[in-house]
Amino acid sequence: MQPRNAFLPLAFLSLILCGTSAAADGQAKTAVCMACHGADGNSVNPIWPNLAGQHSQYIVAQLQAYKSGARENASMAPMAAGLKEADMEEIGAFYAAQSTKIAALDEEVDITAAQQLYRGGDSERGIPACMACHGPNGAGNAPAAYPALRGQHAEYTIAQLEAYRDGSRATDPQSMMRTIAARMSDQDIKEIARYISALH
Repeated sequence: MQPRNAFLPLAFLSLILCGTSAAADGQAKTAVCMACHGADGNSVNPIWPNLAGQHSQYIVAQLQAYKSGARENASMAPMAAGLKEADMEEIGAFYAAQSTKIAALDEEVDITAAQQLYRGGDSERGIPACMACHGPNGAGNAPAAYPALRGQHAEYTIAQLEAYRDGSRATDPQSMMRTIAARMSDQDIKEIARYISALH
């Protein structure tokens, strides 16, 4: 007689194979994405985001926003327009399975202020610690839909924080990022973006 839980290894294997299959299907559908985001989701142009290691749920949510127009981008809107929900999920699974390439900061860069802001926030200005949502190492929180930030190009992060600050990006629930970015100076944004780019 088989133990009652004998099926468990098979169940886990099935889940792994399903995830692998979705990522493989997604790879075929990312051919058009590679020109900007790289073959493995690590973009060579700092104005285009790295997608490698990003949570699949977050990627799907952003593709939905581009498709609906909730997030405006002249390049991404036509790319997302023809995608079905299953396409988005497979693309998200592919990028989530890739490894993020994280470059080291120059040793001469002073990270003191950025590290304090990321890990402790600034209570006087009402800026919460970034790691409260995005994690100590920038890995994010998939169930809560908080994206991974580690290894993201500083130039891209600066552009997104500025877009939240001026309200041109409004995909944040309860205006959370818009409120935080509005309290950040240009220097804060520059330093935190550079710090995030090298988080491990």
